[in-house]
Amino acid sequence: MACAQKKARRQRRWLVFVDESGFSQRPSIRRTWAPQGETPILVHAFNWQRMSAAAALAYRWDGRRSRLFFQLKPDSYNTESLIGFLQALRREFPASKCLLIWDGLPAHKSRLMQAHLAGERRWLHFERLPGYAPELNPVETLWSNLKGQELANLCAANLRTAATAARRGLARIARHRSLARAFLAHAGLSL
Repeated sequence: MACAQKKARRQRRWLVFVDESGFSQRPSIRRTWAPQGETPILVHAFNWQRMSAAAALAYRWDGRRSRLFFQLKPDSYNTESLIGFLQALRREFPASKCLLIWDGLPAHKSRLMQAHLAGERRWLHFERLPGYAPELNPVETLWSNLKGQELANLCAANLRTAATAARRGLARIARHRSLARAFLAHAGLSL
């Protein structure tokens, strides 16, 4: 990681950590409060519809700014939808260069993705996180924060309601810039 940080600083690139996660109408069960002697009961539909989210936490090379970019979609992310995510990310950083840091998801290593990344070299370089080291990605802490706040114990009537709660949570995280720094520190990283 130190090599990637030095490279980003030298080339004045944004460090962009990317990760994907999923959620559904089923609640993320968390500890909660209830009147003494009354066990809280969550009533939810046993619905298996899923929604996926991709997020990019971006830190400027000098540590002066951070940004959150996210996207929600039904089902799962695959190579094609991740390429679409990267194209949307490009529109968010029109005049900036980025160093993308992500894990070893098969969609990140596919031939189609490699060809796409090769065509984007003028603005985007990438590094892989070490295998079995999700704790080095600050976006993992972002997902934990989201699922522990807005999605905790949420018994959504439909997937749209769950998506609205996720958007509200991601917007909250984007507004509080100190959270982006905290996620970076939790991963044991600094700028």
